[in-house]
Amino acid sequence: MEKTKSIMVVGTTSHAGKSLMTAAICRLLVRQGFKVTPFKGQNMALNAYITADGKEMGHAQAVQAWAAKIEPRIEMNPILLKPQGDMTSQVILMGEAVGRVQAADYYRDYFDRGWAAITDCLGKLATEFDYIVCEGAGSPAEINLKHRDLTNMRVATYLQANTVLVADIDRGGVFAHIVGTLELLEPEERALIKGFVINKFRGQRSLLESGITWLEQRTGIPVIGVIPMLDQVFPAEDSLDLLERRSRKPNADLTIGVVRFPRISNFTDFDPIDAEPTVNLKYITTKDELNNCDAVILPGSKTTIADLHWLRQSGIAESIPNYLNNGGTIMGICGGFQMLGTTLADPTGIEGIAGEYPGLNLLPLQTIISKIKTTRQRATTSNYPAQGISIAGYEIHQGTTQWHSEQANIAEYEQLFTDQTLGIVDREGTLWGTYLHGIFDNGKWRRNWLNQIRSRQNLAPITNDVPDYSTQREEIFDQLADSIAEYLDLSKLQ
Repeated sequence: MEKTKSIMVVGTTSHAGKSLMTAAICRLLVRQGFKVTPFKGQNMALNAYITADGKEMGHAQAVQAWAAKIEPRIEMNPILLKPQGDMTSQVILMGEAVGRVQAADYYRDYFDRGWAAITDCLGKLATEFDYIVCEGAGSPAEINLKHRDLTNMRVATYLQANTVLVADIDRGGVFAHIVGTLELLEPEERALIKGFVINKFRGQRSLLESGITWLEQRTGIPVIGVIPMLDQVFPAEDSLDLLERRSRKPNADLTIGVVRFPRISNFTDFDPIDAEPTVNLKYITTKDELNNCDAVILPGSKTTIADLHWLRQSGIAESIPNYLNNGGTIMGICGGFQMLGTTLADPTGIEGIAGEYPGLNLLPLQTIISKIKTTRQRATTSNYPAQGISIAGYEIHQGTTQWHSEQANIAEYEQLFTDQTLGIVDREGTLWGTYLHGIFDNGKWRRNWLNQIRSRQNLAPITNDVPDYSTQREEIFDQLADSIAEYLDLSKLQ
């Protein structure tokens, strides 16, 4: 049997387009009839996904797995670091939370364990797939970090992977970035670079040709793709992406705001909303922006208590009751759900300083943060906004939340799903909270929720008969592959 082949995608900078390029290559190879898996040895991100067996991995690798038409599994991302904002990160190793560590101590404590996990996972994947398409992180040429880099050229060298270097021309300095990166690579690493991709190009290709000719002559490496700035919706990797995402749709008549916490997590929950043609999605950071939104979502947070403090400092917390009274809708997901309750207790200081903190006091809930982390896929049935809709999603949270049963106004609230632990809604349908990530992926539920908001704004309903987002995501992958295939010479990497 022919040996498994490997492709490595590295970038001159963060945000060069590595995740998108990896997903596109996965889909293009699958179209050629190959069995393909994505891989990223170590990911640092606050967007996570839960596998079928309850393991936590980077959401970007889950997206790439779907692009490869396979189910996400933990071998695709053995190490996930989740920053907590105080120079510490939670370490997820082989899908399990194994500790919290200072940046300066991480490689001392986890480098050897991490590399062992990476090589073990690569060995397992190599027995099952024709191609392993690997994604790097940041830049492969950070000279102060290269000796302990678990993600970039160490993996490429281990696999002897055909490597593509992706550069973002939209930010300027693309030729300096490419040449500078090559200069800082070791000769054996540089020998693995089989092509350059110039990404996010807005101009006329003819005006770029002289630069391409110079680059190829200087380096002896071909430019195998000049990819235009793509317009389609694609899942974002990190919060830097949110600064560039502006939803402006000619037929949109609803605006939904997502509060952009400093430690926002799992904002991939909102990709299905962003893909709705009648909805403009915007990320908000000030109280004045509430008034321009028909609904506001408090998303997940890696450090819920710290982001709750920020919510008060920004003035958004004190503005929410007035927003609700003026006809707005509020929804909390995971950490945002916890914030809506009466109290959040962190008795052992999991998020920092131990103590009990007041919530927004909008839902009769009490949350206790604990060392035990809940990570599981869930299936349930909706009670609201319509009964009997089958729902799928996943939980990622530390702590438990209980209804505050002795509170007098408990009768004003109902279970959002048949499983009481997953969510709560007030009887007017203006205040929602759930632990379920991926709730908007459920097409019928999403459209029923949007139609309730539309009714409050005296807008006509839109059809509820829509597929789940997974079907739409397949169309996005095919559009992405079609767009990139036109400009990328993949044969140079095969």
